[in-house]
Amino acid sequence: METWPGRPYPLGAVHDGAGTNFALFSEVAERVELCLFDEAGEERRVPLADVDGAVWHAYLPGVGPGQRYGYRVHGPFRPDEGMRCDPTKLLLDPYATAVDGQLDGDPSLLSTDPDDPGTPNGLDSAGHGMFGVVTDRDFDWEGDRRPDHPYHQSVIYEAHVRGLTMRHPGVPEELRGTYAGLGHPEVIGHLKELGVTAVELMPVHQFTQDGFLVDRGLSNYWGYNTIGFFAPHNAYAAGGTRGQQVDEFKGMVKALHAAGIEVILDVVFNHTAEGNEQGPTLSFRGIDNAAYYRLVDDDPAHYFDTTGTGNSLLMRHPNVLQLIMDSLRYWVTEMRVDGFRFDLAATLARQFHEVDRLSAFFDLVQQDPVISRVKLIAEPWDVGDGGYQVGNFPALWSEWNGHYRDTVRGFWRGEDHTLADFASRLTGSSDLYQHDRRRPRASVNFVVAHDGFTLRDLVSYDGKHNEANGEDNRDGADDNRSWNCGAEGESDDPGVRALRLRQQRNLLATLLLSQGVPMLAHGDEMGRTQGGNNNAYCQDSEISWVDWELDDERRGLLDFVRRAVALRHAHPGLRRRHFPVGSTPGTPPEQAEVVWLRPDAREMGDTDWERGDAHAIAVYLCADRPMERDAQGRPLPDDTFLLLFNSSGDPVDFRLPPAAYGEKWHVALDTADLSVDEEEMVFGPDAEFPLEAHSLRVLRRDRKQ
Repeated sequence: METWPGRPYPLGAVHDGAGTNFALFSEVAERVELCLFDEAGEERRVPLADVDGAVWHAYLPGVGPGQRYGYRVHGPFRPDEGMRCDPTKLLLDPYATAVDGQLDGDPSLLSTDPDDPGTPNGLDSAGHGMFGVVTDRDFDWEGDRRPDHPYHQSVIYEAHVRGLTMRHPGVPEELRGTYAGLGHPEVIGHLKELGVTAVELMPVHQFTQDGFLVDRGLSNYWGYNTIGFFAPHNAYAAGGTRGQQVDEFKGMVKALHAAGIEVILDVVFNHTAEGNEQGPTLSFRGIDNAAYYRLVDDDPAHYFDTTGTGNSLLMRHPNVLQLIMDSLRYWVTEMRVDGFRFDLAATLARQFHEVDRLSAFFDLVQQDPVISRVKLIAEPWDVGDGGYQVGNFPALWSEWNGHYRDTVRGFWRGEDHTLADFASRLTGSSDLYQHDRRRPRASVNFVVAHDGFTLRDLVSYDGKHNEANGEDNRDGADDNRSWNCGAEGESDDPGVRALRLRQQRNLLATLLLSQGVPMLAHGDEMGRTQGGNNNAYCQDSEISWVDWELDDERRGLLDFVRRAVALRHAHPGLRRRHFPVGSTPGTPPEQAEVVWLRPDAREMGDTDWERGDAHAIAVYLCADRPMERDAQGRPLPDDTFLLLFNSSGDPVDFRLPPAAYGEKWHVALDTADLSVDEEEMVFGPDAEFPLEAHSLRVLRRDRKQ
């Protein structure tokens, strides 16, 4: 085969129309072979004779899109010194932009016999793992325009490509569970009607299946097991895995953009699918183990693990940082995604041992002209020492606010001593973010995410029910801050069912009334259940797939969520750029942005906040604007609200504040009464009424004429 020297950059396999340049980084390699595979699986090896620094490269004329390939790296195999080169293992290119195949669990994927960890087993892994695929980067992006919603106007929808679409009756069966299915008009129509501005997709980087799950008849459903940081996961492609998955993913992004919906990717750069020293040799381990992975300082045969998965990437190595930054830029520039949510992001800050918000990774992101301009969201913890870092990420970043989740759950199940913390979460968590001049957008608020109970299960189960996972119910979190409302699991009791629906409305309404960026979990707007399973990572089944067949209760919940999202979009006062400024006692209402009131309409005092049995409060949220008018000359609605909360088990008598606060209040939302007509249900100053147990009511002030 004709071979030219090629170029050391860019890394990966890059087709230019006439041939393909291949480039692979390895400091430890002594010799590298590029392996090409034909349709019959026959292998042809091409030595990469040229090396610049630590990059091995060659250009092959005539090799183009669809070509399957891998690498064999010759070098030292001395595990005790952290070196694990093994040319019997076919290795996936870390920069492969498409991947064909999946692991089959063959023993050849392991470098050693478990009983003899210091000696290679000599088994050839070709045909049992994954191939890289050369792709064509051309795509018709004509007409594509990024929606680019500001954070404060965003409503994020966490979704799973497969789980969201597998049971949708309006999606053709052959497209269900795929990128094309998620980009189908029926699914996009649901998202638009709901009012979400962004989908946050659970991992779509190429991931692997775990052998222990396959042996149980289960699978790695969530996908937090990445092996290819540039390749869209091939099992989510309806059209093929020889590069078709790339175009299909781009088509999904283009369709979502056309609907005004951004695409955010949940990315897993903290570890890879190769696990610890007992895991398979698929890519990084065999290419340059000590460069890619963080090894135990005084025992490099073992991996330093702050992720709970067996390994952690070495965040101080320049080529690891290059890999991550190249991947991020690729997904923004080539695949046109609009942001990232970083799984276990505290690990990315561990340049050495401690979590350092000024580590090299954050420096690179800060100065990068591409990455610094998209949405960056951290899961601000890992499982290592000092790993819980909510509130400590740099200024560009937003964070999943775990404090918000815990506090709101606690408040609505009636926990004592939650009122003060609830007030902080409702107004944007300034106690976490304002100290370094961050704004409410730093807080991504959520009550439910993929990890844990669904919203319906949160109000239906006191304990987890994970028996289907095959671990005797030992897996999954035990502290869920859930409440079953009087019966464990599904119930035919009308009172229990009504209370559960009200609690779901309470939690969703609170989320959408809070300052910060709200995030919904897919299906929660329709009462999705996993039967009490709070760790469905391995359930690629109807346990975790969204059920689109709605009864009256679930349809009513969906209608309520649509109304609540629309209310948030219509009123900037519910989605501010800045933290609302609290009043001091006696401040005139027109000079206050937020006033905290007792149910009897008197301002909250220190002793009121300290009462453990206080479960009801009124919030005067003022964002009154001058008499602004829309394009048709109509006055814009007043942005001043009274939010009334009662998380106790009994009705609470509320009194509205005096006329200085407002002359006329319309009921805009009520979680206990879905028949509310905003124009008909109106209250004046000093009005008194009972607020139903476990409910909230939103009152909107009439604009002063």
